[in-house]
Amino acid sequence: MTYEDRDTGKAKILVVDDVETNRVILEEIIKNMGEQPILAESGEEALELVKQCLPQLVLTDISMPGMDGYELCRILKGNEETKNIPIVFISAFDDPKDIMEGFSLGGEDYITKPFIPKVVQARVGVHLRLHEAKRELMEMNRRLQVSVSEQLKQMELEKKNILYAMADIASQNLDYEKEHMDRLGQNCRILAQGMQLSPMFEERISDTYVDTIELAAPLCDIGNIGISKEILQKGAELTQEEASIVQNHTNIGAKLLKDIHVNSDYNDFISMSIDIAQCHHEKWDGSGYPGGMAKEEIPLAAQIVALMERYCTLTGKEARSREEALDIIKGESGIKYNPDIINICCKISRQLC
Repeated sequence: MTYEDRDTGKAKILVVDDVETNRVILEEIIKNMGEQPILAESGEEALELVKQCLPQLVLTDISMPGMDGYELCRILKGNEETKNIPIVFISAFDDPKDIMEGFSLGGEDYITKPFIPKVVQARVGVHLRLHEAKRELMEMNRRLQVSVSEQLKQMELEKKNILYAMADIASQNLDYEKEHMDRLGQNCRILAQGMQLSPMFEERISDTYVDTIELAAPLCDIGNIGISKEILQKGAELTQEEASIVQNHTNIGAKLLKDIHVNSDYNDFISMSIDIAQCHHEKWDGSGYPGGMAKEEIPLAAQIVALMERYCTLTGKEARSREEALDIIKGESGIKYNPDIINICCKISRQLC
């Protein structure tokens, strides 16, 4: 079957599964989302369909006769024309080894069978939004790189403004006021300055580092632009699937920032922003996410932002006093946060806004 560029405005989603029932179920879910499903019953057929019309997303079964989902992913990611198409694996198996194999090949996500329509819709929606955001950022980056050298500084500023605009949307999805993100940046700067005076951190924190963390901190939750507002603002307790979707904002944010990482002085800002977006939910005792990092494995900038984000939330949205917030944070010393940084925070706490 030939799929032409019709239904302008609808995202084309390629579904690859050798079981007809699974294809029919996913086709109905995708149609209900207002998007255009394209069906293939094998990896070989999928490759032919991709030649006819590039999809915005691929949902592929892993275990199939002939070419399996892993090989299909390997081929698509190895092709310059198709390498940026997000690939989500679908399988009845949820062995961590299977999941990690898919991620190692460049897959973006994993959905288990039997399908839960709302989960499929949420995951598909996330990756469609992310793909579009990435496409726009890459197009902007392409335009930047062909510009004359005299315009680079201004264009880098424009890029930064777009990132802040995206971060502002993400914070609104979390129901945070802009003031919260401004305070976060200012307080990270104040804490970093205090740490700069300590023998434990003076060699790791320069004046440039202090300036950069103030600018990078507000991008910590930029990945939430890829999470539905309904889940982020859900009043009731999240389901396990919903919690998994929310936690993935760290990976989404880091990937967005990595995609615009280019060779320039601007990279100090981007590199720190990536560390913060990826690791600001890691915990000192190793119980955080997404990587289960512990202690000094966690980038220092992410440690600072995590602590100040907690302080800003306690004294802002939760309306706690400075003393109450510090007492709560001290109770989390050695569990969520670096005890040495907490000690410095307490000493300079009167300077925090």
